Amino acid sequence: MTSTILQPTTANGETSNMCWETQEKLRFSCIDNIKWKQLWKIIALDTYTNNEATAKRRNHNLRNKSKESLRRSINSNEDHKGRGTSEDFAYYPNQSKSEIPNRMSLLKFLAINALELSAPATPILLIQQQGQQTQKQPQDKQNHPNGWLQLSGHPESIVPTCSGVVRKRVNTFNDYEVLAYRHISLEPETATIVPRFFGSVQLDTGNRFIELQDLLNGFKDPCVIDIKMGCRTFLESEVSNKTLRPDLYQKMLSVDRNAPTAEEHEAQAITKLRYMLFREAMSSSQTKGFRIEALRLRGKKPINDLKTVRSSEQIFQTIEQFIGSQKGVQKEIIKRLKHMRSVIECSSFFQMHEIIGSSIFIVYDHSRVGCWIIDFAKSRPLPMNVKVNHRSEWLPGNHEEGLLRGLDNLITAFEEVYNKSKDFTRKCLQI
Repeated sequence: MTSTILQPTTANGETSNMCWETQEKLRFSCIDNIKWKQLWKIIALDTYTNNEATAKRRNHNLRNKSKESLRRSINSNEDHKGRGTSEDFAYYPNQSKSEIPNRMSLLKFLAINALELSAPATPILLIQQQGQQTQKQPQDKQNHPNGWLQLSGHPESIVPTCSGVVRKRVNTFNDYEVLAYRHISLEPETATIVPRFFGSVQLDTGNRFIELQDLLNGFKDPCVIDIKMGCRTFLESEVSNKTLRPDLYQKMLSVDRNAPTAEEHEAQAITKLRYMLFREAMSSSQTKGFRIEALRLRGKKPINDLKTVRSSEQIFQTIEQFIGSQKGVQKEIIKRLKHMRSVIECSSFFQMHEIIGSSIFIVYDHSRVGCWIIDFAKSRPLPMNVKVNHRSEWLPGNHEEGLLRGLDNLITAFEEVYNKSKDFTRKCLQI
């Protein structure tokens, strides 16, 4: 049985006894051992058989007994409350009557505790929780619970488990993203702007995951937006190769036939760096330091084709569509983004790393607003004697990525939408 004990740690690495939240329960990972699955089958079969047989016998007796006999039977059952009826005992011929209640109590105890201490991640338990009809899934392929939503990224990399927890697949427990969350969890203030990190787990199949806060948990039919941060969303190591590639030239032509230079048309090939810079220029990443990847409005399907939203007017219209005229939501989002910026400016983790490919994830519904920075798979420790301010222009070798520059511009964009909404309200009141 695979299990993960979830214990918060203090800054010096010692285990803390505090709870994560009063409204949440720490849970163990799902039941993977076949012996436990067999136990569930025994409990289910035992309960079903006993209930069905008892019901048939009681119906037969009711049809054949007189009213007086029925009254005596009811009185007899009242006398046996808490001890089990004679019909209960009849289906355990090999045990004494004193042993039967103990056996039933043990089965109930195991059932209740297994449910309480295990994450309902297997398809069977998800069906029991949601009342849904579903087909059997391959191992490690789990059904998504109601309300599950993934705007972007690789669908197979995220696996929802119990309420409030998701698993993100990693290759090893020394991956950069695992190390990033471990580092961040040691900084109490920084840990407030990222999903809560519950630890790591390896299943019997060998697959490894980190367990993170489900950022949609508790929201009802929310509006969600995913914003990719940085003027550069690729690692320097990814573009160090100067080899000319015909395949990337063809990709560029498929997007814009006028994009290649005369020399590139003649060579019919470009470097990977040239292609990556071209791709960034197609969105607002290069000019604004962020790009809107995807969004989802209340009651609507996700919109994932927003990477070409580039101009200030297009960005303004998209954000305005996302938050509408809800001034309370607008103010709260701006407040959280400014708090995030101040935390990043003081965080030792962000001072010691270049942050590539991270996103800001914003979600709200009728009563709540959430804002986090997510995705640290491409975050890399800075070389010795290299410092970044996350705002300077990137030049190969300086490791700047424009994270804070993008956050500055994003805050400005939300403030423009808020100010326009406030001015519109004031004009309406004057009229």
